[in-house]
Amino acid sequence: MKEINSANMLAQIRQLNAQLEGRPVSTVDDKVDFSATLNDSIKAVNALQTDANAQATAFESGAPDADLTQVMISLQKASLSFQAMTEVRNKLVNAYQEVMNMPV
Repeated sequence: MKEINSANMLAQIRQLNAQLEGRPVSTVDDKVDFSATLNDSIKAVNALQTDANAQATAFESGAPDADLTQVMISLQKASLSFQAMTEVRNKLVNAYQEVMNMPV
């Protein structure tokens, strides 16, 4: 069984994301701006939640093209992405607290 490595997992996620967006897949480890990556992630979660709410509102108002299955799927995607973002935030806060409590 292969051991899960967070760096390998992150690289695989980046490759899959690049393939989905039609960008060339980079095998060289480029420098990534952490704040830009975090900001993009927050914007993506916000976009998912906005889309899910719009679909739910359309379904509730009786729009003929609103499909209950798609509404439920988008709501679950938004929920899962928000939970994942919350976990990342919790890990960052814990890491910050650990660093701040280190003796100098």
